[in-house]
Amino acid sequence: MTRFRWVAILVLAQALVLLGLAGSSYAAVWFGKEVRLQTVPVDPRDILYGDYVTLSYDISRLSPSLWRGEALPEEGDAIYVAVAPKGDVYAAVAAYPSRVAVPPDQVLIKGLATWRWEQEIVVRYGLERFYVPEGTGLALEERAADMIVVAKIAPWGRATLTDVLPIK
Repeated sequence: MTRFRWVAILVLAQALVLLGLAGSSYAAVWFGKEVRLQTVPVDPRDILYGDYVTLSYDISRLSPSLWRGEALPEEGDAIYVAVAPKGDVYAAVAAYPSRVAVPPDQVLIKGLATWRWEQEIVVRYGLERFYVPEGTGLALEERAADMIVVAKIAPWGRATLTDVLPIK
């Protein structure tokens, strides 16, 4: 094979990887099920990216009684959290070490264990940062307890944050 073909193949492979990464986020929005999560924002500024709100969720801190695996997860382990409607938001009902089939009223969200101890499993979902127009981050933070996040969850568990709404 000529050198030109090798370079063309490498460039094409890189382009396909980048398209796959972008496509997985869009696929979650197109094919995902909408869930609403109760939030607790934390901090609103990044010099490079502008204003944002750091979000924490009720489902970010799980009781070990929800765990359905043999041993509690270690830091860095993948976790699949089953959430179900509870009032206006979704709440965690179980956590698994791998993907499982759940009833139609539940959705699995893939997360990462970031901390564990006897009373709590802390999970990060990739929904912890929401960028907002400049100058609005502090105002959102002040209304922290009165916000709900709208997210789309793809069938494979990837979550994409689509909106932050005030509680009605």
